[in-house]
Amino acid sequence: MHVRVRSVLMDVSEEVRFSYLATGDDHLDAALVPGADLIGKRMRSRSLCGADLRGAYLIATDLRGCDLSGADLLGADLRDARLEGADLSKALYLTQAQLNAAQGSAHTRLPSGLDRPTHWPNDS
Repeated sequence: MHVRVRSVLMDVSEEVRFSYLATGDDHLDAALVPGADLIGKRMRSRSLCGADLRGAYLIATDLRGCDLSGADLLGADLRDARLEGADLSKALYLTQAQLNAAQGSAHTRLPSGLDRPTHWPNDS
């Protein structure tokens, strides 16, 4: 069962991410791969649309103002990641636990069904 679910999740991710990459975005680099070590990196205001960040280490990564539309965040470690002003509204496989471990603000755009953590400031 797990193998079939994994296969479906991977297929959906690939299809969605490809739709973003097919628009001509050339922002992705070799560091943005599944399981990437991006701990503490400054990636502020980058377009990360369609990035495959499954299992990536994004601990304390500066993602302020980033567009993560179509980015696959399955299993990504967002502890203390800076998400103020980031657009996560169309991110794939983002969980409440990931958000709860990150830093954000009232200007962080979230997918429907996920709640703004109570520790995030309301007016940044």
